[in-house]
Amino acid sequence: MAAPRSVTPEKHFEPSQPPVIEGFSPTLYSNPEGFKEKFIRKTRENPMVPIGCLGTAAALTYGLYCFHRGHSQRSQIMMRTRIAAQGFTVAAILLGLAASALKSRP
Repeated sequence: MAAPRSVTPEKHFEPSQPPVIEGFSPTLYSNPEGFKEKFIRKTRENPMVPIGCLGTAAALTYGLYCFHRGHSQRSQIMMRTRIAAQGFTVAAILLGLAASALKSRP
């Protein structure tokens, strides 16, 4: 029976350096993307999502205003419009995800 060999790492672990993984090369960004840059990039990728969000917020705001003024019929219409705008926004998100998944396929 053979004696077990001691396993020693070929290279000492250095916490200041990223680990070496075969087949993987990390990219280092010298300028990280801020909120404004990311928002603009995401809006250009899928412009329907911010439009749907603005429509939802506008319908909600106007519906609450009508409710406060006592126009219950118009308030109900605006709340239904808000639901439609939310549905539009969710559909835009799902379609954007599907499009980006299909685009990333080789």
